[in-house]
Amino acid sequence: QVQLVESGGGLVQSGGSLRLSCAASKSVLDFVVMGWYRQAPGNKREAVAVITHGGNTNYADSVKGRFTVSRDNAKNVLYLQMNNLRPEATAVYSCNAQRFVDNDPVSAWGQGTQVTVSS
Repeated sequence: QVQLVESGGGLVQSGGSLRLSCAASKSVLDFVVMGWYRQAPGNKREAVAVITHGGNTNYADSVKGRFTVSRDNAKNVLYLQMNNLRPEATAVYSCNAQRFVDNDPVSAWGQGTQVTVSS
């Protein structure tokens, strides 16, 4: 069973920065892909940024150029650096990790961390 624990959320003013962390209970290199998702009240969960096992990254259009996803393979931590935050970024941010177990895809989620951006 994989455990993912997010941290780093909080309240920040518009234009500010936050860095989210997601600590994994196993090597991040065991995952095919890891990513950050967010869900605002009344909205569907959306993908924000993902990073593949090989290090390729992909971002939602709304965050390109301002958010950066990265990982520390030695510490087994996934990060999301968020710069120039806007009020519309307010949401619960969750970490996701996907791997194959006996050729079956298995997805794990963290509990989420609240990000609030004030205008």
